[in-house]
Amino acid sequence: MSKTTWLGARRTKLAAAALAVFAIAGCASLGLGGAFQQPIVNFKDLRVRGLGLTGGSLDAYLNIYNPNGFRLDATRLTYNVKVGENPLGTGALDSRFTVQNKDSTTVRIPIDFTYAGIGAAARHMMQSGSVPYTVTGDVTVGTPLGNFTVRYTGSGRFSAFGGAQNNPR
Repeated sequence: MSKTTWLGARRTKLAAAALAVFAIAGCASLGLGGAFQQPIVNFKDLRVRGLGLTGGSLDAYLNIYNPNGFRLDATRLTYNVKVGENPLGTGALDSRFTVQNKDSTTVRIPIDFTYAGIGAAARHMMQSGSVPYTVTGDVTVGTPLGNFTVRYTGSGRFSAFGGAQNNPR
């Protein structure tokens, strides 16, 4: 191998090593040094927003914690709410929200319902004063590493006088 060829090969190796160092440093500055950790989604609360002659409105609240060193941009959140064994509301929120690194945020899910749809649950509440509920779904977040979807679930009892008591999972 000639001296010129050897110097050219060495420069190429040095340039590749320098490029690798810059790439690693760039990832570290973005907080991508470790593996992606899934956000932690917990059911927080269920509140009655309003009641009318034919139905009402509820707000379900989810707490989303981001354990990563970079922010998460949520692109979609789905939900399925049951009161007792009866479906109350199902849908998707396509409004975006951001969870900063090592921080959490609360997301409100508005749910409209009719009394006809929850007749058995309403009777149970009138008899016992409370009714069990479950909220399930998933949240899709965008990260510098791509999109990830995380399932969540929460349950508890809704009391006519005391509001919701949670059993987060």
